[in-house]
Amino acid sequence: MKRIVLIKLLPMSVLLLSASHCILSVDEQSAEAPYTRTLFESTTSLQSSSTGTMFRADLEHTGVYQTSGIKHLRGLRWKFKTERVIEAWFSSPTIMDKIVYVGSDDGNLYAVDAITGTERWRFKTGDVVYSSPAVIGGVVLVGSHDGNLYAVDAGNGSELWRFKTGNRVYSSPAASAGIVYFGSADTNFYAVDLATRLEKWRFKAGGLIESSPALANGAVYFGSWDYHLYSLDAETGRERWRFKTGYRVLSSPAVAGRSVYFGSMDGNFYAVDAQTGLERWRFKTNDRIRSSPAVAGGAVYFGSDDGCLYALDEATGQLRWKFKTGGKVISSPSVASGLIYFGSLDAYFYALDIRTGRLKWKFKRFPNWMRSSPAVGDGAIYFGCDDGYLYALH
Repeated sequence: MKRIVLIKLLPMSVLLLSASHCILSVDEQSAEAPYTRTLFESTTSLQSSSTGTMFRADLEHTGVYQTSGIKHLRGLRWKFKTERVIEAWFSSPTIMDKIVYVGSDDGNLYAVDAITGTERWRFKTGDVVYSSPAVIGGVVLVGSHDGNLYAVDAGNGSELWRFKTGNRVYSSPAASAGIVYFGSADTNFYAVDLATRLEKWRFKAGGLIESSPALANGAVYFGSWDYHLYSLDAETGRERWRFKTGYRVLSSPAVAGRSVYFGSMDGNFYAVDAQTGLERWRFKTNDRIRSSPAVAGGAVYFGSDDGCLYALDEATGQLRWKFKTGGKVISSPSVASGLIYFGSLDAYFYALDIRTGRLKWKFKRFPNWMRSSPAVGDGAIYFGCDDGYLYALH
């Protein structure tokens, strides 16, 4: 019998990336990298912490971490081996109270000490975990390909409850005001009460939902394989508007000011008015966009399958700079300390100056790809890699 939990929402954190046996390069000079409970009593609006609480760092999914990044890379702090089953790691880490929480394609949700890299606990789901966890006042929320959203005790890894959908849960959950929001491959978008674990409402989209929701100004925003970006009323689930692109929307939106920013598999990056759903501008890349954007310093940053990381003016969509890598950029960039961090399928992890796009350092691991997105906190950057390891750089 599953327990019903009353939950008080507290701040939390997030991180993502990937890597393997490594070489690091600082300002384009390479060198070898050294290897080095109490549950809640009431529900309140979730406030972002200094290091983030969920995928893309905050409710708006800006990808900005209010913590120290790594301006000068020393090397590898640690790496943690999972029970990898297939060569694909999409879940991005979340950090809270010096613990890193991350899912894996081996079906486990892991809690790893952020300083030492030692395992605290693991929780076994029924299938692959591509969803990135959110940590909310002592509870870890994560989706699984077995169709469930799980609530797990952050302290000991025991299951608190699960919510069953009709298909895989790729989408990473976001929570506010005692409600957790997420999508499913059953084409429904769900709002579930954290205190009662009961469905509050659901919304039927026209295709599966892989995109993760952003929340702002009483609305929730997400994309679907039906080519649309949706805006729903967060309280009622009523559709506010939908915006049609030319292909699937896997990218998770970011909200800043009056705009929602996101990419599409049609190769375009869009800025849409958050209130009306009207297009403000679009920017064409040379391939599909699966990366989710970061928004900081008057610019929006994202990767494309054309191998570039782009920086566009937030207001006009004009290109500020682009940085070319040797592979597709599926990883979503994260921002901290004036640098932007991301991985590429060329097997490098990059740190660029956010203003100029100049390379500050890069970190190489063989032989696998990096699709996971980085998280920043506790003096390190954390990410997963297709080689089955969770990495911490410092």
